[in-house]
Amino acid sequence: ICFIPGGLDCSISFVSHVLGKVCVHGWQKEILGVLVPRLTDLTKSDCIWQRICWQLVECVPDRWMEAVVLGFVQRAPGADVLSRLLGNLVVKNKKAQFVVAQKMLLLQYGHTSAVLQNLLGYLALDSSRRPLLLRVLQDLLETWSSSSAVKHSPTEQQLYISKAILICLSNLKEPEIASCRQELLTSMMEGVKCHLESSLPQLRRLGMVVAESISLSINSEGPVLKFEYEEDAEIRELKSLLVQTPSFCVVPSLPDEDGGEKAGAALPLVPESNEKSYTAAPVIPDEESDAELDSDDDLIPYDMSEDKELKIKAPMYIRDCIEVLTGSRSEDVDKWEATVKALESLVRRNPAATREVSMELAKILLHLEEKTCIEGFVELRQRAQVAVLTTDPIPVAKYLTSQFYSLNYSLRQRMDILDVLVLAAQELSCPKFHGKTKHSGVQRPCIQLLPGSDSSKGWRRIVDERIKSKTRRFDTGQSRVELASCPNKFNSVAGYFFFPLIQHFDRPLTTFDLLGEDHLVLGRLVHTLAVLMYLAVNTVAVTAMGKALLEFVWALRFHTDSYVRQGLLSCISSLLLSVPTERILEDMTEELLETQSWLGDVMEKDPDGDCRRLALQNLLLMENLKKKLEAVPS
Repeated sequence: ICFIPGGLDCSISFVSHVLGKVCVHGWQKEILGVLVPRLTDLTKSDCIWQRICWQLVECVPDRWMEAVVLGFVQRAPGADVLSRLLGNLVVKNKKAQFVVAQKMLLLQYGHTSAVLQNLLGYLALDSSRRPLLLRVLQDLLETWSSSSAVKHSPTEQQLYISKAILICLSNLKEPEIASCRQELLTSMMEGVKCHLESSLPQLRRLGMVVAESISLSINSEGPVLKFEYEEDAEIRELKSLLVQTPSFCVVPSLPDEDGGEKAGAALPLVPESNEKSYTAAPVIPDEESDAELDSDDDLIPYDMSEDKELKIKAPMYIRDCIEVLTGSRSEDVDKWEATVKALESLVRRNPAATREVSMELAKILLHLEEKTCIEGFVELRQRAQVAVLTTDPIPVAKYLTSQFYSLNYSLRQRMDILDVLVLAAQELSCPKFHGKTKHSGVQRPCIQLLPGSDSSKGWRRIVDERIKSKTRRFDTGQSRVELASCPNKFNSVAGYFFFPLIQHFDRPLTTFDLLGEDHLVLGRLVHTLAVLMYLAVNTVAVTAMGKALLEFVWALRFHTDSYVRQGLLSCISSLLLSVPTERILEDMTEELLETQSWLGDVMEKDPDGDCRRLALQNLLLMENLKKKLEAVPS
């Protein structure tokens, strides 16, 4: 920047044009990396340089304004510096207002939290710009509370919008909050509803945190919303944004430790338990305490050295377990607990006796509720159900799959049925590991479909391991675990697990609609079918299962829920890995071509990153099938 001697007037529009053209042609980082620090120093105490800087950015043509404004916002060390450099540009220039208030907040989501704090802090630092801050908050809340936006926008954008909302709330003053309290309350109720309906746990947590923050802002002295969720680094960073960062501070990043401290300061909802714990117990004077100790000395303690805890003996027979769990002996709580803990091992030790009462036992376990606070009750019940199902697969599988579509079951019970079917199918199909190996890191592939599981990591791990097994490697790795040579017990029963689940998904019941509001259960069903398809490799029914699954996927391929779409794409992976290549190419050629076209669209256009990754993985698998076909001599 040159100095003009003699106090002569001059125009800097040419410099503005040069700046805009340089920035829009890709040299934004280089020129603003030098210009912004220099202007920051010059405008600290010189109002003339502030006016020169304002003229510099105001004279940039509209077609180049976005690149210049974006560069200033990204490289300004704080909101007060940005305010000195840009002045009231967003009030005077419509293009700059669109970039700052619309494009950077609603159409982009790649900026850091520090950039958001600079941007929104800049709007809050001047009275003429604060109405724009309120308007920005309303637009953000409208997007956040839109069910369509929640369904069709990526999770990263939802996180970005949530951060912007919390930063806006931290910059609002009490009179401004009071003026729009009703709008905030309405948006909070609508937004938390559509977020809690999402199948993705991350979106549900985002909705909870934002709703808590809005509630705290509009009811700072009254009752506020409080949800139960597990705090991670992302949640702590979100809560830290409620604490207004001083405008004169540089905000390069948000460490977790600082975020945790700020979060504690931002949400004073937890009672001061430490202080109460100290004041709850009154201090006893020394004389009184000594007197009490003297009076206790006269009492002779009981000798309990030989006392033993009474252990309740668990039932020895399956029918005794049924009696304890159903009726006549259910009042004996200790006996009931011992029965629940011993049931799995008893079932596995007595397969013949179990088969005689397998249906009755399956029904009892499906409806069994926790009567006492027994540790690990859900896991104990689930393991017992799996033991019964693996002992007598066909009748029990028929019963469970029929109950999945029956009336008068909760969503939790229906998802329990899916979990049990998958765990039992895995146990029936996977040979047991045996022998010694030097490779201690090899683990048996498992699935995580326990209550509260938010992403089916298990089926992805299974599919990834299968893909790795089909990849050729030319280096000698570590020794592998030897698999026992035993028949696949899932071979003869795979159809009983699979086909009843896929038959009635499009028939809504009074209290159960998979294609409607119960899309969470639909997502779990789709993931379950993907795992069953994978486990059916080398079975007789695998080709028929593949055809049915492909028709099922084709019917739901445009589902709006990303969790369901992830499951559908995993179904395609399982089909390509399990069905023999010859059968795929002979029986499903036309369907495969249509599926390939759909996968290409998903890879390019789907808003969910996991869906795009799975689509690419499936396309690579199809390419491998094509190469294998070409390699076969005609």
